[in-house]
This record gives sequence, C-alpha cells and structure tokens, in this order.
Amino acid sequence: MTHHRPESDLLTVAARWADPAGWPVALRFDPAERWYARLAVSDEHEVWALSWLPGQGTDLHDHGGSSGAFRVVSGVLTEETVSAGRLRPRLLPAGVGRRFGPRHVHRVTNHGPDPAVSVHVYRPALLRMTRYDLVDGRLRIAEVAEAGTSW
Repeated sequence: MTHHRPESDLLTVAARWADPAGWPVALRFDPAERWYARLAVSDEHEVWALSWLPGQGTDLHDHGGSSGAFRVVSGVLTEETVSAGRLRPRLLPAGVGRRFGPRHVHRVTNHGPDPAVSVHVYRPALLRMTRYDLVDGRLRIAEVAEAGTSW
C-alpha cells in the first residue's frame, strides 16, 4: 500500500505546476491589472498562477504568516526585499525559483519588455496579506488584506 506523504518542499510543488498546459484554468494576461488564479488547494498548501505584463507588479507585502515559494515560468521578474532599510533587487529569470519563510516581505515586478508568468505555493493557505510602505528605511503597515474579501 502506498502512503501519500505531505509535500515538504514548496519549490518542488511550484516546479510541478510550471507548465500552463496542465493548469485547470487558461492562462490570461490582463492589461488593467495582474491576473491570478488558484490552481490547487489541499490540506498541505495552495498553488496560484500569476501573469505579469511589462510594468505590472505588487506592493511591498508579506503573506500573513504563511511560508512559500515561487518559480518564474516565463519572462523575468524582479524581487525586491528590504535589507538595512533599503530595497535590494534580485533578477529571477524563467526556471528560477525562491523559497521564503513566514516573515518574508517583498515586492515583485516585471521590469522587463516581455510578459512573465509565475507559480506561487503557500503553506498554510493565505488568509491575509499585509501591504507595507518603506518610510525612512522602516516598514510601515499600509493595509491588511483578507482572503475572501480582497482576492
């Protein structure tokens, strides 16, 4: 008898969802705002797909205490994290992924000329996300967004 073990590495889960042909929803690009769709949910984690047209991005935000990982499927994204009171950029081309813990704060943007697609996995499922402003080198809460209300 085979026992199903919980998936421990969220980046491995993201890699498994890296082919849009296998998604339960059709990939879209929305010129008005970033497109996103939940691809899967289980007791262990949830999986989201996001598309990013050039110039589209997030505010500085956390994941409400959830750990996670994301993988760039196509295009190039820039992830900015706060270090020593400043934003530090990291380029993430297609095929590259990133794991993060429950206190991670970042901003993700498509600064490139081409559309980008990414897959994001969270454990536990997102219940809230806090948006931040960086003021005088310090994070200040701008808004707390709740699942079911804001997305």
